[in-house]
Amino acid sequence: MKQIELLAPAGDLEKLKIAVTYGADAVYFGGESFSLRQGAGNLNLTEMKEGVAFAHQRGCKCYLTLNIFAHNEDIEPLYDYLKQIRDIPIDAFLVSDPGVLSILKEVIPEAEIHLSTQANMTNYVTANYWYKQGVKRLVLARELSLDEIREVRARIPEDMELEAFVHGAMCISYSGRCLLSNYMTGRDANRGACAHPCRYQYSLVEEKRPGEYFPIEEDARGTYIMNSNDLCMIEHIPDLAACGIASAKIEGRMKSIFYVATVIHAYRQAIDAYYADPENYKFDPMWLEELGKASHREFTTGFYYHKPSEEDQNYQSSSYVRDYTFAGIVRDYDPSTGIAIVEQRNKMEVGDQIEVFGPDIPFFTQEITEMADDATGEPVTSAPHPQQILRMKMKQPVKPDYMLRKER
Repeated sequence: MKQIELLAPAGDLEKLKIAVTYGADAVYFGGESFSLRQGAGNLNLTEMKEGVAFAHQRGCKCYLTLNIFAHNEDIEPLYDYLKQIRDIPIDAFLVSDPGVLSILKEVIPEAEIHLSTQANMTNYVTANYWYKQGVKRLVLARELSLDEIREVRARIPEDMELEAFVHGAMCISYSGRCLLSNYMTGRDANRGACAHPCRYQYSLVEEKRPGEYFPIEEDARGTYIMNSNDLCMIEHIPDLAACGIASAKIEGRMKSIFYVATVIHAYRQAIDAYYADPENYKFDPMWLEELGKASHREFTTGFYYHKPSEEDQNYQSSSYVRDYTFAGIVRDYDPSTGIAIVEQRNKMEVGDQIEVFGPDIPFFTQEITEMADDATGEPVTSAPHPQQILRMKMKQPVKPDYMLRKER
């Protein structure tokens, strides 16, 4: 049985490296142009070369997003951009616009092409059309059920692959094809600048009563009528494997390195455990608990088992659940002294209880018993300064890129 690829978001070079380190089989990222996440850090040409080399050295594939819906003024810059990157050994390109696809095939004829979810691929006839256009993999619309995915898989060529989102934010519009942001704020979601108006708090205003706001539901705070819960399929790895997808995609190019590490680590363990012994596989609730330690909304299985209902929406708040704080990341460790060099990411104090986790260990808990400023060597009882470099005594051996978190 061919194992499902675990595909991770890489919003910038640091996130790319963390995703690879924590077990991703492939990463997807945007360049400085033509990607649908302008708010992510994205990668310039130098960073792209470094990131691809880093990933390939560790057996991880790299996919570049070129999934905007191009306007006339984008065409010539796109030609120039593709000529700049065509010698970088990118494994595949994600596109949604037929014109972008044709330009990509012209400038980089050997490019492997994946169809972005923005193209709203929802049936096997459309799938076979894209196959004839040279598309190797389809990123399925989030609106497909497991039964629909199985039928698509059965009715397309064997060498065409399917990729599906399994975790992260859900879009209220049809697989991201939203005009609301552009209409309300002038920021075009289909060109990478979505303002996320589906997360706004809405009330009703009657035409002849300007300034009088009526809640759409009887709630003093108003209501978030388009605010979806987050997708989470970690409890359903066997079903994902059985439906025929080749790649399980994690949403989140704008999320933190802590989020990327936590989510990839959990899914890596679940996927590996399943393929190690499919017949006797049992889901470990600890994996779901770990996901809950990263910033998230309440979870849903989206469209996989049924059409979402009111239970899959959050009408009360668009806020995230944040039960844990990302406290720091290990940069170095001396096994002879048990002292780690830690880069602070949020305030820590001597006496705090922290959890430490890494890509090759379950987490362990310890108390911060001593800290010192790395630059001066002076002991400190509190580390309030962003990215302050500290020396910290560790209860167990650690490695670079292990992360520290503490419960709020």
